Amino acid sequence: MKIRKAVITAAGWGTRFLPITRSQPKEMLPLVDKPLIHYAVEEAINSGIDQIIIVTAMGKRAIEDYFDRSFELESYLERKGEKELLKHMQEISSMVDICYIRQKEQLGLGNAVLMAKDIVGNEPFALILPDDIIDSPVPGLNQMLAVYEKYGSGVVAVESVSDEDTQKYGIIKPKEVAQGVYQILGMVEKPKPAQAPSRLGIIGRYLLTPQIFEKIEKTKSDARKEVQLTTALNLLLDDQKIYACELKGKRYDAGTPLGWLKANVDLALKRDDIGAEFKEYLKGLLR
Repeated sequence: MKIRKAVITAAGWGTRFLPITRSQPKEMLPLVDKPLIHYAVEEAINSGIDQIIIVTAMGKRAIEDYFDRSFELESYLERKGEKELLKHMQEISSMVDICYIRQKEQLGLGNAVLMAKDIVGNEPFALILPDDIIDSPVPGLNQMLAVYEKYGSGVVAVESVSDEDTQKYGIIKPKEVAQGVYQILGMVEKPKPAQAPSRLGIIGRYLLTPQIFEKIEKTKSDARKEVQLTTALNLLLDDQKIYACELKGKRYDAGTPLGWLKANVDLALKRDDIGAEFKEYLKGLLR
């Protein structure tokens, strides 16, 4: 079955970016001149997604406003004769069909995904964590869709992580079936290096079958009262195969201040309008 829907989770507190996230959703932090969540939506659209479900929380209205029409702004730009900018603003509000649902309490990624159950229905779907920015010629989701279409089963994105970083990721036990593609034999959530079954960590892109919702409902909360998606995926392995795909491209963890800064610098340098001048500025700092 074709994957038509994508769930984007945007309900976290963004504690690593406090104090700015007291009033500003982390997902609305800019990468050059577009917010993080815009990149997630663009990737979904460029991968053939027709409908997007954004899981939000209290204090996240800025996300809805961003993708909505702003008649006052459009009228202002029209009066000013800013035709290109007006066209761009209108394109944002008509990018794709978006619906929103709130997670009323932060109870983990698994619980956030479960919020979208009734909207997703009985069909496979994509899951995007907007903290992870994938800069690649072929969208990350599109790369994963090729694996999904070949094997007819769920797919998660992975990347190689260092020994000291295994405790930051869900780590898979892999069986290689093609270059950069693995059948997952098991998953461990944030293991110490000695207990990690590999150095392949799960990053924020998933293609999931609707059976994941049943497994999430059966998943017990951890010590922090959070429902871990990795635990639910392990339960799903009892019933169906899941594959892992190493994405081609560069991934930025924009959910941390340092990763966000790196993404801003690299993406700014690629811009035709400001890249060359910004490069000279950076060179000057190093003299």
